[in-house]
Amino acid sequence: MPVQVIGMIGVAPPADDATVHIIDGGLSADYLVEFSRAHDEAGFDLALVGYTSTSADGWSVATHAAAHTERLGYLIAHRPGFVSPTLAARKAATFDQLSKGRLALHIIAGASDHDQRRDGDFMAKAERYERAGEYIEIMRRTWTADQPFDVDTKHFQMKDVRSDVRPFQQPSPPVFFGGSSTEALDMGAEHCDVYAVFAEPLADTAVRFDDFRARAALYGRSASFSMSVRPIIAPTEGQAWDKAHRILASIENSTSAGASPYDKGGERMLAHAAANDVHDERLWLKIAAATGAPGNTSCLVGTAEQVADALLEYYKLGGLDYVLMRGFDPLKDTVEFGHELIPRLKAGAEALDIEDPS
Repeated sequence: MPVQVIGMIGVAPPADDATVHIIDGGLSADYLVEFSRAHDEAGFDLALVGYTSTSADGWSVATHAAAHTERLGYLIAHRPGFVSPTLAARKAATFDQLSKGRLALHIIAGASDHDQRRDGDFMAKAERYERAGEYIEIMRRTWTADQPFDVDTKHFQMKDVRSDVRPFQQPSPPVFFGGSSTEALDMGAEHCDVYAVFAEPLADTAVRFDDFRARAALYGRSASFSMSVRPIIAPTEGQAWDKAHRILASIENSTSAGASPYDKGGERMLAHAAANDVHDERLWLKIAAATGAPGNTSCLVGTAEQVADALLEYYKLGGLDYVLMRGFDPLKDTVEFGHELIPRLKAGAEALDIEDPS
C-alpha cells in the first residue's frame, strides 16, 4: 500500500520552546480541535493519541477529534489489562463504525514499571507481554466470531462472549506494537500487524526489519513496519542544523533533560548516540543522548528535500508502510510538514513503487 504518514496530537498547548513530549499537562478542547484539523489539512493519514497514566483518556480525545475532522484517522495507544479485552474490542469496533474506518490501535505493554504502577499494575514486563498476546487474541476473536465463545487463559476467563458491533474495517483495524525485548518481538510477530520502531542507523534498521520478518514468518504472517522520527527542516541545510542546535540548547536548559534510559530501545539509541552524533549523513542523535531517549527523539536534519530523501532510504528497505513524524514546535511543524515534507515523501515513495512494484 502507499506509504501513510502518522502525526501525533497533543491535548494542550506545549509549555516549552522545544517540546519533547506533547501529551503532558491539562486538556484544552479548542487546542485539540485546532491541532487535529491541522493534521487533517496537512495530509497526515493518522494521528497518534498517546497514553500515560496521567494523561487525558485517549478514546475520548480521539472521539472528540474525529468529530471535528474529515478524513484523519486515529492511532489510539492502548494498554492491555486495565479494561477487559472484550470491552476494548467493543470500544474499538464502536469507534471504527462511527468514524467509518478511521481507527488503528497501538498496543503498549508499558515500558515503565513506575508508570504502570500508577494505575495499579504491578506485573513484570515479560508477563505483561504474555498478557498482551492473550488480550489481542481475545479482541480479534470478539471482532470476528460468528458464535458465542468462552475464554480460559492464564490471564482471562470469560463465558458466553459475543459482540453486537463489528469493526467497519474488516476483519479488524490495524494493530501496532513496539518494543525490543524477546517477549515483545515474539508477541508482536504472532499477534500484531505493524511493528513500530524509532529511526536508527540504516544498517541497524535493515537488520531489525529482517529479524522481525523471520519472526513473523514462523507464524505464517508477513511483516509491516512504522518508523518514528523527528524531522528538523529549514530552507537550507545550514539553517536546519542551526535550528537543530537551538532546539538542543533549549532542551538541555529545560527540565526535560536527563540521561537514563528506561527500556532496551533507549539503551540501544544511546549506544548509537555514543558511537556518533550523526549517522547516514542526517540522522542526528544528540537530543536522544540529552534526554535519555524517551520515545521518539531521533532526528533527521536538512532541507525538506534532503529529509524526504533520507526517509526514502528507509522505505527502500521494504515493508515500511507508515512514517510517524512530529516536530518540536508541534502545531507549527505539523503545518510545515504538510507543505514541505509529506508531499515529497509520498511522491518519492510512489515513484519507487512504480520502479519496483514488488
